[in-house]
Amino acid sequence: MGSPATTTTTTTAPNNLFDRLKAACRDDWRAYTEHEFVRQLAAGTLPEGAFRHYLGQDYLFLIHFARAYALAAYKTTDLAEMRAAVANVDGILNTEMALHIEYCQGWGLDEAAMTALPEAKATMAYTRFVLECGLAGDSLDLYVALSPCVVGYGEIGAALAAGPTTAITATTSAAANPYASWIEMYAGAEYQGVAAGAIAQLDRLAEQRLTPARFEALAKTFRQATRLEADFWHMALTLAP
Repeated sequence: MGSPATTTTTTTAPNNLFDRLKAACRDDWRAYTEHEFVRQLAAGTLPEGAFRHYLGQDYLFLIHFARAYALAAYKTTDLAEMRAAVANVDGILNTEMALHIEYCQGWGLDEAAMTALPEAKATMAYTRFVLECGLAGDSLDLYVALSPCVVGYGEIGAALAAGPTTAITATTSAAANPYASWIEMYAGAEYQGVAAGAIAQLDRLAEQRLTPARFEALAKTFRQATRLEADFWHMALTLAP
């Protein structure tokens, strides 16, 4: 592959909604998944201050992520969809955030310090965009806005783990790259299952609500969310407030 997070392209037509959306904004998707922040993660050269800034803002991001899934539960009357959304809220608040806090402690960040952080502009921009998509539309709009994050991290993790320029070795990953555990987390089977589940959820919702006329609006939402994800990397890399 030409770079640590190169998006795989094929000659066949996309067969799920996520791939169709990604194909509609290839340049923006590449700018996100191959961002300089991601490249430096792969090489192990990302300044520690930038990574800490990212971790702190990601903690704040998770809070709004939980709010988004709570909104997804509110926006539907389908009990299966409602239960899935509530399970996501519970998973974020009671499992994922605890794991994130534990991970951040290894980088000198505790929960009190992260809770007290002011939200960076890029954090506010993406999280409020996602919530607005859900408030103004239905759960399909909301899940499309979330998907560049949920599925994108899985794609980035898998690409970095497999990339020939990524500084990870089988026996000395931490020594080779201080960010190896982050890469391995998103490349691992558990998170890859989360990403696959998000793709399947989009397809289930699309079966109920997607029309040819609606695709362009969803692609616009997906494109904007992808750009905001790239802005989040830029925020971290430049220590932007």
